[in-house]
Order: sequence, then structure tokens, then C-alpha cells
Amino acid sequence: MSAVAAALKRAGHETVICDLLVDGESIEGLRRRLRSEKPGLVGISIRNLDNVNLLNEKRYATEIGELVRCVHEELGAPVVLGGSGYSLAPEGMLRNTGADYGICGEGESLMVGLVESLERGGAPAPGTILRNARPIEGNGLCGGYYDPAILKSYLDLGTIAPVQTKRGCALRCAYCAYPVLEGRSLRCRPAADVVDDVERLMKDHGVSYVFFTDSLFNDDDGAYLEVLRELKRRKLMVRWSAFIKPTGISEDVVALMRETGLASAELGSDAATDATLRRLRKPFRFADVVNANGVLMKQGIAVANYFMFGGPGETRETVLEGIENIRNLRCSAVFVFLGIRILPHTELQRIAVREKLIEADCDLLETVYYLSPQIDRAWAEQTLTEGFRKLGHVIFPPDAMDDKLQVLRKMGYAGSLWDLLAPSEVAQTSGRKND
Repeated sequence: MSAVAAALKRAGHETVICDLLVDGESIEGLRRRLRSEKPGLVGISIRNLDNVNLLNEKRYATEIGELVRCVHEELGAPVVLGGSGYSLAPEGMLRNTGADYGICGEGESLMVGLVESLERGGAPAPGTILRNARPIEGNGLCGGYYDPAILKSYLDLGTIAPVQTKRGCALRCAYCAYPVLEGRSLRCRPAADVVDDVERLMKDHGVSYVFFTDSLFNDDDGAYLEVLRELKRRKLMVRWSAFIKPTGISEDVVALMRETGLASAELGSDAATDATLRRLRKPFRFADVVNANGVLMKQGIAVANYFMFGGPGETRETVLEGIENIRNLRCSAVFVFLGIRILPHTELQRIAVREKLIEADCDLLETVYYLSPQIDRAWAEQTLTEGFRKLGHVIFPPDAMDDKLQVLRKMGYAGSLWDLLAPSEVAQTSGRKND
């Protein structure tokens, strides 16, 4: 949303953004904003189709449809859908919500073009889905527009300001939609532009903690090192976090990360045994996860791991082996999922079709999870619950801590918060109260 808003503002269009989380998810609040602003076009950015939690499912298409109806009732203005969630199921989402247009993929230039077409009276036919002919090159990727009121609301809750350094992912993980959304080629923003964003956030908004929102930060090409060196050159000390892959984590690299403010790291470990990692097409083994944890912890960095059970090749034996591996893993926090959300155009979808778990034309707008045919859901849920019951730093199901985290936010604790689960030997660097 902020990237598209920034593009519209650069093109000279009056642009107002509204965050329903900040506004208490209130339809009446949205109605008031629409009456006050009277926009000629309303865009709705959809981050996720659902909450990807098999044990407590929440789907968002119905809520998006309510927002579209609200806009149509109040203004009669056209509505365009976009965002990563929308782009995964564009036809179904457009049809089910009653929106007028959709933007699939990167929306900056397409949204500007749509606005200008509407102004000229040459709008595309209702129901049109717009797609880029080619991805935006790295030098053309710009930072987002940070609405001061919205950003302040998040900062007051102790949450983290987002900054993007690149788009694209060269990995081929079976379940992941990032390559579908952003392509497999890395498109990196100039390091100076990224650090300009960080510096503006610090000086203009008082930001003390940023999250680099890339699909993974420590890319094999080493573009992330240029960002770190630029932070170091400018002597900017800002706490930061990112999604980090377990390979390439050396003591020298972590020392540079620590020197530039790394406070916590989220490892995409994903599976807890070598056998299940291979089936997910992860480019590492469990020993790499153990090594990455050790190197990060040695320098006082809080670590979170995310593991999914029930993927391709999962058996009762690998579930038990995975539980034991996690129990032996020294880390600050572990979030455990059962089942993997099948997303369109991924290898996991093709596997599920081959195994006759879903039909080839299955509408994945509706939530469908892959659960290995070799394990029983009830057995797996009970076994995971018992396996982690006495471990305070292992969270299963993954939303089990949500209420407690909300309380900590209200008490003024900032940062990742999961680092408060850290065993005593891990330095807690980010879960401190706001000054």
C-alpha cells in the first residue's frame, strides 16, 4: 500500500491512505473516511488470503467483499484490488468480492496508469485485471510513503517500521509463492536509497527499529552486504531484524550485522529433519540450522525458528525425529505449524495434484492445506502438543501466544517480542520497553 501511494504521489495525484488495523477494523470508520475524503478511486491492498493456520482458520475474502460493498454504497466509486494476497488468486477474488478492477503483481506503474485512464474517461472495462508486461528493475524500485499518523500508531504499539531492499527470490522452495509474486531474479534497490529510507524514518519519525521485509535478507549475491556497509559508513545505529536463511551465516557476517544493529533474526528453517527439508526443496540441512543458531546466539542475537510439520514425505518417524531435533535446538523461540497452506502456481500445488489430494482446477482462493497422507491429523496434533508441552520457548499452535503478545504491546514492550521467550543464555536485545 505504501509503495503504491508513493508512486501516486510522485505522479502528482492527491492520495490518502487508510489502515483498517489502525482504525480498529471498523466499517463505520471507513464510511466516515469515505464521506470525508470523497475519493474518485479506492484501492484495497490484500496482504494474505487467510491466516495460514490450519488449527484456527481465518479467511479474508468475505471481509474484503464487505469493504467493496461499503465503497460502492457510499460513493459508487470504482474499487481496484491489489497486493500479494490478491495476486495469488486474482480472478476468484475479483469475482467473489464484486470489485471493479484488479492489479496482479507490482502495482506502482499500473495504478498510476489506471488513475490517469479514469481521468481521461478511457477506463478499462469493469472486471479487467491489469498485469505488468515486465518487472520493475532494481533502480526503478522506490521506497514507500510512510503516512505519519499510521506509522505513529504502530510505533506507539512498539511495532517495527518496514523497509524493502529487494524483490525476487532465486530459491525453489516447494510451498513458497514469493517467486510467483516477484520472480526468481533478484532486483535490488541501490543500497544508498535503502539507507536513505532508514535515515528518514529515524530523523522524521523517531524510528529506532526497522524490519527488512525482503523474502530473505542475506541473498547469495551479497547485495545485503552493500546495505550493511552503507549503514556502517553513515554510522547509523538502528536496531533491525529480517528473514534470514541458515546458510552463509559466518561469524564475520554476523559481526557486521551486529555492528550495524541486528537485534533479532527470523530463520526460515521450515522443516525439522533432513528428509522433510529435501522434500520441501530447501537448499540446506538441519545441521545448517543448528550452526546458524549457534553463530547468532554467540553474538547475543535473539533467534526465532519456524517449522512446518505435515509436508511432503512426512511420516510418523520424521515427526518424532523433528520434535527431538527441535527439543535439542538452542534458540530463543520456535513457532510450529501443522499442515502447509497450498498456494497457487507452487510446486506444492503440483505435488498435491499428483497425489490426488486436490483436483487440478481446485480454486485455491478457498483455504486448502497439504497434510502428508502418511500421518493422521489428530495423531500429529496430539503428538506435537505433548512433545512441546513443557517447553516455554516452543509455541504450538503458532497463535497460542497472541493474546499475551497484545498485552505486552500495551505495556510498552517494543520489537519482535518473541525474544522474551529466550532461554537465559540468549541476550534479550529487542524486547525492551519503549523509552
